[in-house]
Amino acid sequence: MATEKKNDIERSVEERLQNLFQLQTYLSEIDRIKILRGELPNEVKDLEDEIVRYETRIQKYKDEIAGLKAFINQKNGEIAERKSKIEKYEEQINNVRNNREFAFLEKEKEFEGLEIELAEKNINEATEKQALKSKEVEKATEDLNDNLHILEEKKSELEAIVSETRIEEENIRGKVKELEQKIDDYTLAAFKRIRKNARNGLAIVTVQRDACGGCFNRIPPQRQLEIKMHRKVIVCEYCGRIMVDGNLVGLGTEQPKEAAPAKPKRKSTKAAKEPVAPATPDAE
Repeated sequence: MATEKKNDIERSVEERLQNLFQLQTYLSEIDRIKILRGELPNEVKDLEDEIVRYETRIQKYKDEIAGLKAFINQKNGEIAERKSKIEKYEEQINNVRNNREFAFLEKEKEFEGLEIELAEKNINEATEKQALKSKEVEKATEDLNDNLHILEEKKSELEAIVSETRIEEENIRGKVKELEQKIDDYTLAAFKRIRKNARNGLAIVTVQRDACGGCFNRIPPQRQLEIKMHRKVIVCEYCGRIMVDGNLVGLGTEQPKEAAPAKPKRKSTKAAKEPVAPATPDAE
């Protein structure tokens, strides 16, 4: 029973690693499609933001122009009112009974005249500002139209690229969603966190030439052995990526080391001496 439980645990770890590696493969393919689209999505977004800024600026200018027009109308109304007062003062001057009334009416008439001059000065300044704001509206409108034209071209170009890869991306995203259901929440969350922090988007890598396939730092032999045993999820101590044995995910096996040639046996220096038969005299 203990052996079966141990095998189940090891198989579970292997399945998790295989699923994570397959998920990484799908996500890398989606990244490739995004790279194929290049900077177009960002350019389109920047243009859309720029257009909103132009529209806001134009509306602000128009509001200021409307305010200036209202101000000019107000001052024109004040001028007309003060001119009417001056006419009344002139009529009253013709009917004054003493110098005191005459001096008072002259001062009032002079005051209204000064107020009219000030109002006319304000009108001239407001008119100049209105003309400048109108030019700014024309310039901003021209820039807005240029950006709208460029935006349409970028959108058309982006739509052409997206249409070519939409079906492929949708299929891959479907596979990603299906595969994520097979991975436990904790492992999946850790995988996404590692992938988010990784510069190249790789959260799980294989061991390549005794080194991490993500940061290329050398992995100690004991660590490599643990990775090949598939008993637990192991991360690189340098970059934090999950490491997996290439054999487990079907990326081929490492070439076995050639066996060292057998050393030839040393010949014994002591040769076996055979007994020499004594010479026999020839028979006579």
